[in-house]
Amino acid sequence: MANGQWYPPEWPERIRAFAAGTLTPVPPRRAATVMLLKNAGTGPIVHMLRRRASMAFAGGAYAYPGGGVDPRDDDRDIRWAGPTRAWWADRLGVEEAGAQAIVCAAVRETFEEAGVLLAGPTPDTVVGDTTGDDWETGRAALVARELSFAEFLDRRGLVLRSDLLGAWARWITPEFEARRYDTWFFVAALPEGQRTRNASTEADRTVWIRPRDAAARYDKGELLMMPPTIATLRELSPYGTSAEALAAAPARDLTPVLARARLADGEIVLSWPGHDEFTKHVPTPPTPPMPGGGPA
Repeated sequence: MANGQWYPPEWPERIRAFAAGTLTPVPPRRAATVMLLKNAGTGPIVHMLRRRASMAFAGGAYAYPGGGVDPRDDDRDIRWAGPTRAWWADRLGVEEAGAQAIVCAAVRETFEEAGVLLAGPTPDTVVGDTTGDDWETGRAALVARELSFAEFLDRRGLVLRSDLLGAWARWITPEFEARRYDTWFFVAALPEGQRTRNASTEADRTVWIRPRDAAARYDKGELLMMPPTIATLRELSPYGTSAEALAAAPARDLTPVLARARLADGEIVLSWPGHDEFTKHVPTPPTPPMPGGGPA
């Protein structure tokens, strides 16, 4: 492998079935992931986790905290600060309830997987250290889905700070994949007084790393990543501070990136529009000869 692009071994067979029309795409589930940033001496660094090698999907690959939308993430009783739901609906290209659910999922998953909470007691404050036993009890209840995020915030008198997020990109899992997600990528700065920890049962390690360094290690084949992860890392690399990246977010194009597969010259060509570096050429097996050695 020339680089660290994670490539599911079952993809060639599924792509052939999709191209032949014998595979019906499953609807993608909405999801959110957060590129959590903090400033270091040489520029911003990003928080990443490594998925356990035992994971059925993308085992050993590096990613950001994130996950699927919970059906209760669109609870209208959630305490909310920052841009309105209507503003987020326009920005994300979805209905208002869906926009709230996506933003809520981004904040909730960051707390569930990294222990970082983008919420505060008032619309212009953020909680401090969230590593105590009481916080952990609440986090565990969220992970177990014993508690909705709206209930979690209400019990603590907290307001979700949607203004601390910047929508960065949107990627949709290829149509030939068995488990599909329509994922919005966000950027956020680590709040003062908080610290990350590996709170995810799906990860075996976490790192803070410069986007440029992570991309260089991917290029050398040292870090495994899926296309959306390395693409967003490369896009973060030019910024000198977390604030610069957040300031750039409102102008980012959120047109969904969806992989395409086509047959050409005896092979399957897999590509991601606008991201030529991920193009893959998958040889197709030769057509077996007809009985009798010739055409019917």
